[in-house]
Amino acid sequence: MMPTIDQAPLRIVILGSTGSIGRQTRAVIEHRNAAGPRNQFEIVGLCAGSDTGALFEQADALGVRELALCDDQSPINDSGRNLRRGNCAARRLIEDTQPDLVVGAIVGIAGLDSTLYAASSGIDIALANKESLVAGGQLVIDAALASGSRILPIDSEHAGVWQCLLGLLGRDYTPPTPVSDAISRITLTASGGSLREWSVDQLANATPSDALNHPNWSMGAKVTIDSATLMNKGLELIEAHWLFGVNPDRLDAVIHPQSIVHAFVECVDGSTIAQLGAPDMHCPIQHALCYPDRAHGVCDRLDLRSLSRLDFEPIDEDRFPAVRLALDAIETGGTAGAILNAANEIAVDAFLRERIRFGQMAGIVRETVATVRAEPTATLDAIFAADASAREHALSLICTRAGGVR
Repeated sequence: MMPTIDQAPLRIVILGSTGSIGRQTRAVIEHRNAAGPRNQFEIVGLCAGSDTGALFEQADALGVRELALCDDQSPINDSGRNLRRGNCAARRLIEDTQPDLVVGAIVGIAGLDSTLYAASSGIDIALANKESLVAGGQLVIDAALASGSRILPIDSEHAGVWQCLLGLLGRDYTPPTPVSDAISRITLTASGGSLREWSVDQLANATPSDALNHPNWSMGAKVTIDSATLMNKGLELIEAHWLFGVNPDRLDAVIHPQSIVHAFVECVDGSTIAQLGAPDMHCPIQHALCYPDRAHGVCDRLDLRSLSRLDFEPIDEDRFPAVRLALDAIETGGTAGAILNAANEIAVDAFLRERIRFGQMAGIVRETVATVRAEPTATLDAIFAADASAREHALSLICTRAGGVR
């Protein structure tokens, strides 16, 4: 993907530019452009959720005029830029700029609209917004396969799987092409988050500050809580199902506290390929931006001599039921992923606001999934209807548990 010296720079739109992935994407681009002899990447559009100040600061620093803000309520004191606002702002930004690559780092199902538009338009997507595939995987994958859009995963685990598959299936392999029958199993690793060693009783009353204290990764609040519940791994398994075309019987996850091995790919002959790297998101971001080339990066290097041990252990589903809920959602299909994701988003938000306890989140998600009926066909209307129903049901459960405060 990285342009050669006689090509124009790759034109990039960053969705979620003020978040952790967005900021690190900018760092990778600036590092590669500074390596010269010419700019390899050009940022032509930026999109934020609600942080107007940070968005405008980025725009000024990068000389970008094409902007989008998903929140239409934030006050705006500057009209000197081409600013789109509201729920469709991210998609409109892509429509207007027609980039070569979209970095999809919007948090939650809010990223589905823009991801689906890019996939339908044949635009490559460097994807960090896993909820787009969790809720709308069939739509996005079908659109990408029809248009030729490539989905280049930024999540460290999926980027690890992809890099293993490049060695096994050839340099031209990109998702969402299904893997061959020679691949018997894909295993994602999970750090276990900040509460990995806590008992069921301890987990029940963990506070937001406890859960947000991740030992290895620096991430946004929502994904850090998902890491602590292991819902993040559950969502990633659903994402892997869509990205690589594998069913639950060929998917697995294990706890790996050191966060050095990001993924394993097992072949039918018994050989297993692993991808290792320091826990630094700059690495998978650069891999997606520069594919199929390898270039000197800004990410931390892995010092094998400093590794005294690499531990792996099974996931305790009694303490962390989220992974089983996710695998069941794959089996159910249709809008089940949208229901799971919506219930989890509501539960995490309530926990961060200290309206419910840590131990209540899984129960709210489980009850919502069991109550809200999954439609067998995941049309866009059906996905958003399931999302709305699941949010309403989860909110009612939270209202009950929080003593009637809605």
